[in-house]
Amino acid sequence: MRNRSGIQGVASSPAIVGAVTVLVVFVAVFLAYNANNGLPFVSTYDLTARVPNADALVRGNEVRIGGARVGIVRSVKPVQLGDGRIAAELDLRLDKTAEPLPVNSTMMIRPKSPLGLKYLQIVPGDSSDYFAAGDTIPESSARPEPVDIDEFFDMFNEPTRKAIQRNQAGFGNAFAGRGPQINEAFAALRRLAENGTPVLRTLVAPGTNFGGFWRALEALSATVAPVAETQASLFVALDRTFGAFALVARPYIQESISKGDDTLDAANKALPVLRPFLDNSARFFTALQPGARALADTSPTIAAALRAGVPALNASPTLNAQLVPTAEALLAFQAAPGVFNGLDLLTDLNNKLKPAIRFIAPAQTVCNYLTLAFSNLASASSEGNGLGNWINATSFAPADGPNSEGTPSSAPANGPTAGNHLHFNPYPNTASPGQTKECESGNERYLVKQTVIGNVPGNQSTTTAGQIKGQGGN
Repeated sequence: MRNRSGIQGVASSPAIVGAVTVLVVFVAVFLAYNANNGLPFVSTYDLTARVPNADALVRGNEVRIGGARVGIVRSVKPVQLGDGRIAAELDLRLDKTAEPLPVNSTMMIRPKSPLGLKYLQIVPGDSSDYFAAGDTIPESSARPEPVDIDEFFDMFNEPTRKAIQRNQAGFGNAFAGRGPQINEAFAALRRLAENGTPVLRTLVAPGTNFGGFWRALEALSATVAPVAETQASLFVALDRTFGAFALVARPYIQESISKGDDTLDAANKALPVLRPFLDNSARFFTALQPGARALADTSPTIAAALRAGVPALNASPTLNAQLVPTAEALLAFQAAPGVFNGLDLLTDLNNKLKPAIRFIAPAQTVCNYLTLAFSNLASASSEGNGLGNWINATSFAPADGPNSEGTPSSAPANGPTAGNHLHFNPYPNTASPGQTKECESGNERYLVKQTVIGNVPGNQSTTTAGQIKGQGGN
């Protein structure tokens, strides 16, 4: 009875109860404040790592192995190396589950979200030697950081942005207020369609072998595909050619445009004289009738399209009357201050971006990865049910075996069950120059009972989700 009354006396004391409550709250706040730095009295595996550039990596960022969080970055500070270069030194506090770390392990700073949050990824090696607590992971273990989307958009510097703005203003002023004239030009195309109907009727006749023409055009396109780089250099040469044209724009090119009306009148007089030639051409195309029979099914559709286009193309001569003011507007734009400076800046920008675009462009033009990335991002942020979006839900599953991919591990998943093998490819082939022409990311074959880190064997083709059938590999 004495002890019970003593306990009741303590519990009934407001001062003691308040002191205990304040102490508990203080301890809870202290633990929450230091949660990012690890809980106190918990043994850790501390290492130091050096990277060429910490780029947006800050104190408290995660350290991951195989996608699982195994520690945090305690601090980031610059250090000067023996050759005079400046590098970043990271103080890492890892869980004991990550110990020991092989000395041939690699590390990379990767983005955690599109908003710029980063984390340090460590890929354990297979060496029998390990880093002891307090050792330094050398700079040679750091791998290049992938290009983030914010860095991609930062390639347009201020002069380039201003030049683009001036170009847009110039093009806008060239077409501003000319909507009725452009509409009249389209209406004037009707007479062209009426005069061209007999010729087009002959083209769609079964004896013209019009289908053979398109098959030959397809073969020509397949022939020039391997020289795409040469064609790209052609556009660079065209830039110099148009620059030369600008030097003779006045009076030579200007006079050629101004005399276009007279030339068209002469052509209207000469074309009826060419009727015998057209008759002979009709007989020639008729002789090719066996090769054009494949167009018999589509000719009604083409004829209907031509009849629908006659009203829009009947008034084409009015277009000629608008060529002179349009040319004058273009010449005024060419003479405007800053146009050549903007063209020079665009030329320099293209030359600088050419190596990067040659490497990045196939990821979209061949593999459609940029479209898939934005599509998946939109789906992740919009799909869900009445309880919320799927992106806010995390599922947990029991481990399939030792070193499971879904749990903290000290080595890559390597059995013993068939479903407990790590398949990780940090740098998949995207049909870029120097790589195998394949869209490897998302298409890797799953090799049962094998642990695969890096490129999987064989060619995974160039077909990805969202591509139009038949376009893969273009």
